[in-house]
Amino acid sequence: MSAVFKAVEAGFEPMTEARLDEVVAIEGRAYRHPWTRGNFADSIRSGYQAQLLCGGATVLGYFVAMKGVDEVHLLNITVAPQHQGQGWGRVMLDALTLWSRAQGAQWLWLEVRTSNARAQQIYLRYGYRRVGERKNYYPADHGREDAIVMSLKL
Repeated sequence: MSAVFKAVEAGFEPMTEARLDEVVAIEGRAYRHPWTRGNFADSIRSGYQAQLLCGGATVLGYFVAMKGVDEVHLLNITVAPQHQGQGWGRVMLDALTLWSRAQGAQWLWLEVRTSNARAQQIYLRYGYRRVGERKNYYPADHGREDAIVMSLKL
């Protein structure tokens, strides 16, 4: 049996307000409690590292990260649902790690929903360690959900 693979050439470009309709549409398909257009616009205006991963004109995914003194905090990383399971999350984590090191960061930090076992496994395989928990951090269907705090030493 032979498999046919379609190669996709992908690259990064800055997230801009002009592309927020696409980003918000992906966010809405990917999450039950998505970020709003305002969350993304505020991140861009604040100068956060906000990048789109594109295959041609198609947005495959994106991430938003905030630089601190000697650390970077990953605020949002999303692969469009129709492109999940193809390694694009790892591509974005690699790009984020390289950018963070170039900024002089010693640590990468993130929060992940306690119910998001798939993302937790991705982060653990990437080398992140569970370092704490934030109670009632995320909105949920019935109240609030805890977050697991994870970090990666660069």
